[in-house]
Amino acid sequence: MAAGKKNIKSLFSDIVEAVSGSEQDFTEGKLSRAILLLSIPAVLEMVMESVFVIADIFFVSRLGADAVATVGITESMVTIIYAIAIGLGTATTSMVSRRIGEKNNDEASRTAFQAILTGLFVSLIIGVPGALYSEKLLTVMGASETITAHMSGYTRIMLGGNFVIMMLFIINAIFRSAGDAAIAMKVLWIGNIINIVLDPCLIFGLGPFPRMGVTGAAVATNIGRGTAVMVQFYILFYGRKRIRLSMKQLAVDFRIMMKLLKLSFGSIGQNLISTSSWIALVRIISIFGSEVVAGYTIAIRIIGFTLLPSWGISNAASTLVGQNLGAKKPDRAEKAVWVTGWINMILLGSIGIIFVIFPEFFIRMFISNENVVQSGILCLRIVSIGFISYGMGMVLVNSFNGAGDTSTPLKINIFAFWMVEIPLAYILAIKAGLNEEGVFIAIVIAESLMTLIAWLVFRRGKWKLKEV
Repeated sequence: MAAGKKNIKSLFSDIVEAVSGSEQDFTEGKLSRAILLLSIPAVLEMVMESVFVIADIFFVSRLGADAVATVGITESMVTIIYAIAIGLGTATTSMVSRRIGEKNNDEASRTAFQAILTGLFVSLIIGVPGALYSEKLLTVMGASETITAHMSGYTRIMLGGNFVIMMLFIINAIFRSAGDAAIAMKVLWIGNIINIVLDPCLIFGLGPFPRMGVTGAAVATNIGRGTAVMVQFYILFYGRKRIRLSMKQLAVDFRIMMKLLKLSFGSIGQNLISTSSWIALVRIISIFGSEVVAGYTIAIRIIGFTLLPSWGISNAASTLVGQNLGAKKPDRAEKAVWVTGWINMILLGSIGIIFVIFPEFFIRMFISNENVVQSGILCLRIVSIGFISYGMGMVLVNSFNGAGDTSTPLKINIFAFWMVEIPLAYILAIKAGLNEEGVFIAIVIAESLMTLIAWLVFRRGKWKLKEV
């Protein structure tokens, strides 16, 4: 009994430390504690990121199916930005965590600054044309004339302000790599609170605020995220952390930038493949009308709210792999992957069962239009069937990336998404006459296949030999 109380007290203490924040050396000590300290803030960080889009959909759904479809179609384009941001963040994690594992904090800080410069440059390349040609992009994506003519402001602001997304992902990757994942979580709390307060004010014109409709959701989101980014920079320059930027780091180092870009290409590629696949799926689904797109959008937002915490757990595995390979402890790195993978499978599988049994409850939280509800129920129920395999797949893929082996997941994604998911979705939906249901079935098959291939390749162990 005394031992049990001691264990519970120790667990509670670790949870408090994980949330409050502290820098840790994850190359030593109990692996279970390391996973806990990294996973809890990483999960909460991902929950906070998903709250941005969930909050938008919650309020925008009051404006009707066209407004929801606008958010859904725009989000399918913004996922390309997410793909690039996650790719750069992955490369940052791989390099910074290695330097931390090697106990080289100055080089870790130098690498962090080069990652930030790279992200700012890339966001500029995307933001300018995205803002200028938002209406044409909506037309290409199959949006109705009503959406293109009256709701393109949402798309213009989301694409034009993409630098806040880029900075959030890259700088939070820096914090996690240094062993303090709680900072990444806290800055997103700040951004979300601002977004949730401003969303209804700017969408519906509450109090002194102008009524901006769906465009107001984009303004609120960018203000919230932008505030979080300012807090990130303050901590980087004035916080007493392992990664601290000073004048000696504020110089362009093309050697490090090229190394970051080389590493990020594989990760960006794998994310672009998966997200471009999603864009293709939205294009197929749009054939069946705005109500079906709206139902799919709501279901995917709910799924995203669930999957992002699981990505947070897999990010913990990525940091552990990077730090332990840097400390020349490959066996500890491998063990961390398997333990984290099983935890993620159990968590995500349990949530998947709930969604399969009670999908209607979650869809009706966002909209009452019966056609939209039925489409959303179908998507949520079918896609959730694959949750148990997604859990392990996320961890395995992120572990390759944490080791600096971004080419292996790239090849797996090319096969699973481009060679299987898109053709299969088209065949099942259009040729076989299953309509949107065929698209949902194709998603489950492709994601499960990706997990199986990743598992087979991971067991070969070549990722342990990668140098970054």
